[in-house]
Amino acid sequence: MIKNFLAFIGAVVIVAAIGLYATFGSKVSALDEKAMPAFMEMFDNILTNGDPARAMMKTWKVQDGITGDEVKESIEALTEEYNMRLTGYVKMYTKEDAGPDEVKEARIFSLCNLTTAKVFLNYSQWYGGFMPCRIMYIQYGDGHANLISMDMTLAIHGGKPLPPEMLEAALKVKEAMEMVPERAAKGDF
Repeated sequence: MIKNFLAFIGAVVIVAAIGLYATFGSKVSALDEKAMPAFMEMFDNILTNGDPARAMMKTWKVQDGITGDEVKESIEALTEEYNMRLTGYVKMYTKEDAGPDEVKEARIFSLCNLTTAKVFLNYSQWYGGFMPCRIMYIQYGDGHANLISMDMTLAIHGGKPLPPEMLEAALKVKEAMEMVPERAAKGDF
C-alpha cells in the first residue's frame, strides 16, 4: 500500500515537472544565461532575511573615523575616474540625538553615465526607473555607517540577453557603482 502511494506521488511530481517545463522552459531558455542564478540568489536572500529591499542592494561598511563629509569628497573625486557624473546630492536627514540603532544621518548621491543612459532609454524606457544610479550614506547613532547601492545584476542579466555593446557599457556602469562606494567606504580618493 505504501509502495503504491509513493509511486503515485512520484508520478504526480514527474507530471508536474513536465508540465512546468512545457509551460516555462522555452521562456526561461530565452533569458540571459545568468538570469536564473541571479533570481535564485535574490530569492534565497529574501528567504534568509525576509527583506526584498535588502536582497536588491549591496552594502559597504564605512571605516570607523571616516565622516559623511569625507565620504562625500571621496565619491565626488572617484565619480569622474569611472566616467560617471554626479548628477545630484541631497543631505536628506540629520538627527543629532539619534539612539544607537536609529539613523543619525542619511545622504543620497546620484550618479550617471549620460551616454549609457541614453542608449538604455532608447532600448527600453523602463530602464529609466533605475536612473540615475544612487549611493546612500547612512550613519547610525552609535557611529557606524554604511554605503548602500543597488545590485545591478538583475537589471543587466535578468531578462533577455542585452546586445553586446550594451552589455559592455552596462558592465562598466556596474563596476563604477561597486567600486566607487567600495573605495569611498575606505576614504579613498
